[in-house]
Amino acid sequence: MKKTVVFGFLGPQIDQGTGASRWSKWRPTVGLCQHQDLLVGRFELFTQRKYQSLATQVMADIHAVSPETTIVPRTVELEDPWDFQEVYGALYELARGYPFDLDREEYLVHITTGTHVAQICLFLLTESRHFPGRLVQTSPGRREPAPGTYSIVDLDLSKYDRLASRFVEEKRDAVSLLKSGIDTRNERFNRLIERIEQVAIHSREPLLLTGPTGAGKSRLARRIFELRKSRHRLEGEFVEVNCATIRGEGAMSALFGHLRGSFTGAMRDRPGLLRAAHRGVLFLDEIGELALDEQAMLLRAVEEKAFFPLGSDREVKSDFLLIAGTNRDLGLMVREGRFRDDLLARINLWTFELPGLRDRPEDIEPNLQFELEQFARRSGTRVTFNKEARERFLRFATSAEGEWTANFRDLGGAVIRMATLARGGRISVEIVDEEMARLRSRWSASTAPRASVLTEVLDEARLAEIDPFDRVQLEHVIEVARRARSLSDAGRLLFIASRTKRRSVNDADRLRKYLARFGIEWTSLRPRDVP
Repeated sequence: MKKTVVFGFLGPQIDQGTGASRWSKWRPTVGLCQHQDLLVGRFELFTQRKYQSLATQVMADIHAVSPETTIVPRTVELEDPWDFQEVYGALYELARGYPFDLDREEYLVHITTGTHVAQICLFLLTESRHFPGRLVQTSPGRREPAPGTYSIVDLDLSKYDRLASRFVEEKRDAVSLLKSGIDTRNERFNRLIERIEQVAIHSREPLLLTGPTGAGKSRLARRIFELRKSRHRLEGEFVEVNCATIRGEGAMSALFGHLRGSFTGAMRDRPGLLRAAHRGVLFLDEIGELALDEQAMLLRAVEEKAFFPLGSDREVKSDFLLIAGTNRDLGLMVREGRFRDDLLARINLWTFELPGLRDRPEDIEPNLQFELEQFARRSGTRVTFNKEARERFLRFATSAEGEWTANFRDLGGAVIRMATLARGGRISVEIVDEEMARLRSRWSASTAPRASVLTEVLDEARLAEIDPFDRVQLEHVIEVARRARSLSDAGRLLFIASRTKRRSVNDADRLRKYLARFGIEWTSLRPRDVP
């Protein structure tokens, strides 16, 4: 039989005892050696010099009750036994230098004595196999305290398949939730979702989802919310807003709320979406469409969990998890002065780029089935392909012809059209051919050269007088101006570099004069939704 060796700390308080009464008192270090069914061959007793007298008494008592036990006192000096780094370091070095003999000895690590920090460190070092043994825990008896009871815990989880499989299954369920239950096959996408699962559960920092339009950012954001909700990581609701749909004071009011009378038309107080997302998730899709003023207020709300509604001098609190989505290059927007670099730095801690459907051809088939199931759920009608039609559509969908410019929106729309036209619940080859022709036509139109914005503000005669070099520059100026909320705002964006070299800066006047060279007035460029 192998010799049993125990490692454990001397308990300066609970191992105390004097006189004959000490034998009726539960002392875990002594009690562990009193059990007839547990023969301790050697006890490696961790102690400090200041407890030398207690250690001598305990070793003598162990020898009295278990003469077969050899006691080896090991001095472990700790300036602060509650300092995790110091305690872990001391025990780690002891374990590394100890001459373990697994062929002749088996080891138990006593975790009843010592500070809580020492117990945690012993647990970690045993779990990591630095102490290649099992844990032993002792406790006083209910009626007769001495010697108490003991239990041995084996941290080899391979012996607990049911427990280990439960954690694997839980992780698999979480990943499946993030994928909407779709059995995706693309390795890159599956690795991405597994990483998102880790972050979604353990982090409260903002998440940034990037990728082309229709890649599934909105759906993934909602699934992240559902996952956190199922793990009791949040209590609030999922609040979604597309930043491209709000402008000017409307954006400020929608996000941060306002007080009645704070601007024309503010007939009553409005709490705002940030407050609605308290203790929940705020998903800002197309965050790159927010103006610089809203970006500044959002940054403060994310960092300090507080902000001022429009017209109020009293800040309100909202603790929300921010998930941002965009199909734009925010780094480029920062360089162009259209996005705040400090806000990007704050939301860029966890960035996940979702690939487009065209980059995941192996996932088209499972997503096709998912879209059919979604159609059945909404319409109450189950629709399937006949074999030839399904193969024909999948060949087309996964070939070079499959542009999928709108990604899953294209696929979802195609399924809805085919399923709606299916007679008797079966999609035929004829229906597939019709849909393929429709998609080809749509994609060819979307990739055709777009008309220049110059034709919208200049007639052909005036356009013919402008050199091609000037046309390129003017077209860019007009595009920037149309996105801006004012002439000054447009000027700041266009002259961001040169304005730093001028003593007197009037960006609006510079831009007005530039446009006047081509007979264009600022008022003709103002977006319809900007007053």
